[in-house]
Amino acid sequence: MALVSFVDETTGGERREAWGLEIFEERLPLRELIRRRVFQEVAEYNAKEPELFHGLVQPGDAERVLNGFRVRRGHRVDAEAQFAKAVEAFSRNGFVVLVDDRQVEELDEEIDLVMHTEVTFLKLVPLVGG
Repeated sequence: MALVSFVDETTGGERREAWGLEIFEERLPLRELIRRRVFQEVAEYNAKEPELFHGLVQPGDAERVLNGFRVRRGHRVDAEAQFAKAVEAFSRNGFVVLVDDRQVEELDEEIDLVMHTEVTFLKLVPLVGG
């Protein structure tokens, strides 16, 4: 069993506090690691319905605000839809995944999980200007 820590960062220097998830397998493909992360954050949001959703990707009908996404009151976030968006975002370089500071470039790449593995989701912020 491994306690995997997930950290969200942006290229703009923002870093969210790490949170952990127990994973019993010793190896998983990146796609499955993303799925478990997304399903966990959606389950926690749907159970508590806090004011803001702090997830890997923005829910379809949510509004982006300073510290997360504001979802309509009483609206449940769909984990399958969030997972599909996350996979699509990874495929179009919306974020980079680092496992213990090593970039994982393919969704089907197997990741060795040991106690205290840190998985960083580096969200790429588009440059603005002209």
